[in-house]
Amino acid sequence: MQNMKVLISGASIAGPALAYWLDRYGCDVTVVEKAPALRTGGQAVDFKGVTHRTVLARMGILEEVRRRQTGGSDQVIVDANGRRLAVMPGEFTGGEIEIPRGDLAALLFERTAHTCAYVFGDSISSLTQTGDGVRVTFERAAPRTFDLVVGADGIHSNVRRLAFGPEEAYVRFLGHYYALAQIDAGEGGQMYNEPGRMVALGGPKAPSFFVFASEPLDYDRYDVEQQRRILLDAYRGGGWRIPEVLARVAQAPDVYLDSISRVELDRYAEGRVVLLGDAAYGNTLGGFGTGLAVVGAYVLAGELAAARGDHRAGFAGYESAFRGYAKVARQGSAGPFLAPGTRARITMRNWVFKRRLLLRGMLRMTDRFATDIELKDY
Repeated sequence: MQNMKVLISGASIAGPALAYWLDRYGCDVTVVEKAPALRTGGQAVDFKGVTHRTVLARMGILEEVRRRQTGGSDQVIVDANGRRLAVMPGEFTGGEIEIPRGDLAALLFERTAHTCAYVFGDSISSLTQTGDGVRVTFERAAPRTFDLVVGADGIHSNVRRLAFGPEEAYVRFLGHYYALAQIDAGEGGQMYNEPGRMVALGGPKAPSFFVFASEPLDYDRYDVEQQRRILLDAYRGGGWRIPEVLARVAQAPDVYLDSISRVELDRYAEGRVVLLGDAAYGNTLGGFGTGLAVVGAYVLAGELAAARGDHRAGFAGYESAFRGYAKVARQGSAGPFLAPGTRARITMRNWVFKRRLLLRGMLRMTDRFATDIELKDY
């Protein structure tokens, strides 16, 4: 693997995690990111179980992740009059270790920025595979040739589109959208539902969170004002504190909106191009995305190292070792759970949180999913 040139698209979680391991194995790593700088903020992400802890420990960041953890906070589910109906406990949404996504991204960047090349504000425009490499053109930078290209660029992966085909062939829309907005909503920790829509108020450092049912929407994912209008329209006429929340959303400096969708791929690699994290096995708000990204990076790099840089054998090993573990991302959707479509279903969802035995059973099941892999010591 010494001096193998690897291009990673995406500088969120999966990309820098893979960069860490490939750099340790002697690769010459470049990370390209469309955003102009490292993205801060965002919702909290979490880790759970011995598998996640083991990989974080082998990366040497477990204690730092623990130091920066926020601790999952309870969400009090209220009715239109503010009366308490149920409590979604922090351990249900926050896993074992919860950390702000931006903090985790910064931590991984700090561990790799001195030895890996990061190029912000640029994106891949074409990939041409040859017998001994991948010719890459960029929107801004001069063309270069790499031994391998990795798409770690999220559920709307540009690399997947270029190497595998159009997004609609591999990404299934699941009937809901979610949004984040950093607003001053006063005391956070409250969650309110109406049929087909949910709002959860964040605190001073946590964004407010929205989920709503919808037909597929045609919009520019890089146009904040268009996303803001979609969010405002989706919640007009709502009860509780929604009018107040919308007034604050209208003034919020940043609003992020995306679909709740699932990636469905029959393979992770195409020649010298391979996909990692949400680009390969994303299921929006499925609760395992960050763990899958970090463990997937460990396995992909380890299998390439075990194959001594033979990408065919390494990619096949990654696929064989990881596909069973990633099956959790192919199950269900968070949309109907967070924003049930009828009042009866809202009541039933709230009932789940009043039954401690049932809730503990659900938590044990997620723990099994999080550890369902034989983790090799590469």
